[in-house]
Amino acid sequence: MNDEKNYLLADFSDITPTPCPCGQARRAFTREDNAVASMHVVDISADSRAHYHKKMTEIYYVLEGTGRMELDGEEVELRPGKSVLIRPGCVHRAVGNLKILNVPIPAFDPEDEWFED
Repeated sequence: MNDEKNYLLADFSDITPTPCPCGQARRAFTREDNAVASMHVVDISADSRAHYHKKMTEIYYVLEGTGRMELDGEEVELRPGKSVLIRPGCVHRAVGNLKILNVPIPAFDPEDEWFED
């Protein structure tokens, strides 16, 4: 009989932020036995760094603040309630005073962060 639960639970208030190209991320569901998707709450920093992923798709959902997203050289305005799906290969960065929910699919892999510089 399997003693594993058929769900995962996260409390973002218990997750320590970690630096990322966009700022500070609290990452949930990043266990080795979960490759499907993860979920991050990210505080965007003023010096966020443009990057891309070769395998991962990301969905950004703006929780708080305003700013913009740079996507393959184009810019879109961001505000609470807006969402962006970022496909693999799209060079991107968020800029502004923002808190976002990020859903990486498949689950976040630090080896899949690439920079052009």
